[in-house]
Amino acid sequence: MPESVGRRRDRRVYLGSHPVLFALLAATRRWPVRRWGRTVLVHGTQAYQDTLTRVPLDRRAGTTTGGTAQRLGGSRLLFDEDGAGHRDSRRALVDTLGSAGVARLRPVWTAVLAERLAPLATGGTVDLVRVAAELAGATTVALLGSTADPVGLAAAARRVAATAAAEQLPGLRRPGQRRAARAAAGELTALLGVPADEVGRAAMLAVAAVNTTVAAIPRCVAWCADDRLWNAADTDDSREVLVNELLRVTAPSPLLPRVAAAEGSADGCPVRAGDRLLLVARHAAQAHRQGPDCAAPAPPKVAQLVFGAGGHACPGARLARVQLADTLAALAPYRPVVVRSRVDRRAGLPGWAELTVRGTT
Repeated sequence: MPESVGRRRDRRVYLGSHPVLFALLAATRRWPVRRWGRTVLVHGTQAYQDTLTRVPLDRRAGTTTGGTAQRLGGSRLLFDEDGAGHRDSRRALVDTLGSAGVARLRPVWTAVLAERLAPLATGGTVDLVRVAAELAGATTVALLGSTADPVGLAAAARRVAATAAAEQLPGLRRPGQRRAARAAAGELTALLGVPADEVGRAAMLAVAAVNTTVAAIPRCVAWCADDRLWNAADTDDSREVLVNELLRVTAPSPLLPRVAAAEGSADGCPVRAGDRLLLVARHAAQAHRQGPDCAAPAPPKVAQLVFGAGGHACPGARLARVQLADTLAALAPYRPVVVRSRVDRRAGLPGWAELTVRGTT
């Protein structure tokens, strides 16, 4: 079957952002699990689930999200806690981002969409990256009760992710990289305007919420426009399927760096304490094999893997789905096409620096 326009365009975000890393991942994806010295590459669906649900993970290792969390505020963060502390913090966040919490936040991003997408009605163009950044920043400010400017907060959170990714991902370290990471973290925490004992948690939530949203929404819109999937965005039921498929194939956080805290096994491959784990969410969710198909979507358990698994599943999954659904619903009447796209070569997550669309109706 010929490769779709949507897949060809989306591949550019990987080739433009981290070409060497993703060439390595593409070369090794034929194996569900592949060991390179003390690094274990996890591609397979079962291996990915095993690693997240059966292998004890070191939440404080410097090359993981937990390590970033400690730089942003020290202790008591969801990303670096263990045991009961992790479960309690996670439960509180799930409650905040449950149905009621998302319903409370929804007017924030729908107002941004209504204002920023208005030019499409008169033949104008819109940069979806800017819209996504403002939408994410405004939502995060409302979620945290922050006094920060939404656009400024989003920019600071994106800088933190970019410097953190440079430290976490394999490769040579550039001079001043760690200093840049500390400076970016300091800028973000200064902007938040929350009580001192909440700064670390608020900063990490801001980084996660902003960067996944800015990566996901423009990429999903581009794929939808390129492959002419707008009909599926017209009704609630078909839009729900479309959202799940688009998030599965784009996998906004395609690679999860982790470290094993103790021995375990991933689909039969032994894992030792201290092993560095590179969990490839996009391969586990079969994004490289099957494009978005609303007539025959991937099983829900597979599609969900882009948000993690078990106790490591992302508590913001509902928020991400509803935000994308509302964005697609707002765009669908205009049947937009992409008129300009430019890869963000500095972002923490693969994405677009610019994605400009124009309505066709």
